[in-house]
This record gives sequence, structure tokens and C-alpha cells, in this order.
Amino acid sequence: MMSLSPTVRAALLAAAAVALAAAALQLRGKRQMAELTADNIQAQLDALDPVTRAAVITRLTADEVKKVRDQHG
Repeated sequence: MMSLSPTVRAALLAAAAVALAAAALQLRGKRQMAELTADNIQAQLDALDPVTRAAVITRLTADEVKKVRDQHG
């Protein structure tokens, strides 16, 4: 097996560190977007009257149950 020179090894490590930092930033951005979306959905649900809210939650739950059953059944 060929050994890498210290300069090449350092360059590869630096490139890997940059790639890892970029991935971490992208993940943080996606997480923030997911949290904002969830907060927005919660605010919209909170604005509904109790009967409509219950109906919406029931429908969403039923839709998700169907998706899971279709995937695994």
C-alpha cells in the first residue's frame, strides 16, 4: 500500500473537514425549516374552533395510518 505524503494527507483531512462542516450547516438549515413548518401548522390548528380542529386532526391521523399500512401491508 502506498503511503501519502504529509501534505497530501493534510489536504485530504482539510477537504473532509470542509465537507463535514457544509453537511452540518445544511442539516441545521433543514432542521430549522422543519421546526418553522411545525410551528406554523400548530398555529393554524390552534386558530381553529375545537370541533373543526378535532376533525382535521382525525383526518390527518387517518391519512397517515393509511400511508403506513400501504407501505407495510
